[in-house]
Amino acid sequence: MHGRASHIPDHRKAPQVSGAAMTHPIITIYSTAICPYCVAAKNFLKSKGLAWNEVRIDTAPGERDKMVALTRRTSVPQIFVGDTHVGGYDDLMALHRAGKFEPLVAAA
Repeated sequence: MHGRASHIPDHRKAPQVSGAAMTHPIITIYSTAICPYCVAAKNFLKSKGLAWNEVRIDTAPGERDKMVALTRRTSVPQIFVGDTHVGGYDDLMALHRAGKFEPLVAAA
């Protein structure tokens, strides 16, 4: 789909399962190409061996409207773990430092 990319460690795609059974990747990042905090968030996830869906709001403008409707925020990155809105990069790091990020991922 235009404006969306899936980032799976080791360049392998997760198995595609339809409906409610689809579990990978469980992390979604709304981003732009030139956002340094987006890059930092993706590097953090990569360091944890986690996969994510990337929704590029700079190449798919309609996705920006969806992001704002979901988050009430206009800045990127906006990060979701499952249906839980984490927030931006600083929010992600605060969650990690508090020891709450990994349990959130495990529960998603």
